[in-house]
Amino acid sequence: MSILVTAFDPFGGEKINPALEAVKALPAEIAGEKIVTVEVPTVFGKAIEAATAAIDEHQPSAVLCVGQAGGRFDITPERVAINIDDARIADNEGQQPIDEPVVEGAPPAYFATLPIKAMAQAIREAGVPSSVSNSAGTFVCNHIMFGVLHHLATVGPRETRGGFVHVPFIPEQTVGKPGQPSLSTETITKGLAAAIAAIVENESDVATAEGATH
Repeated sequence: MSILVTAFDPFGGEKINPALEAVKALPAEIAGEKIVTVEVPTVFGKAIEAATAAIDEHQPSAVLCVGQAGGRFDITPERVAINIDDARIADNEGQQPIDEPVVEGAPPAYFATLPIKAMAQAIREAGVPSSVSNSAGTFVCNHIMFGVLHHLATVGPRETRGGFVHVPFIPEQTVGKPGQPSLSTETITKGLAAAIAAIVENESDVATAEGATH
């Protein structure tokens, strides 16, 4: 069996994407599962196409998409993806959809089918800060999460679980950005490995208090 892990190329004027750097450093196997990594473009439409093509090719037991969320302090498994593209900036091909559905006629939202609370707990137990996030945004990160979950729900494989996790900047990205938090690439990779182990080890989620206070 395998776990498919996707990560975006740099976007928004950045020369590096911490998600991609951390994913490239993952071991070949975690908790007995082969790790298959795929770089996807930060482009509306093409990101989903690349991810779903990899799903169809590898038939993984789980799909974890990883993206950058500059400004966050910790690694954040996402709870939900919404059926909306509303881009504050253009993607890497100049597209900037405003208030458009990710998939016309699809449900308003999909919840992650990964054990997000177990993932957050495992990341913290590995010594890396983590919390559950209730918004994947409305850029290409939310776009690919929704697209992957829609694909799994409608095309399959139905038994494959899917979800998304955001990671912070790495230190070199914060030069000239006073006050922006960061984690090292090594720390992010360690956290992602812990999250993947939790996916393998937990068919259902744990009942921990991870809800927002606002």
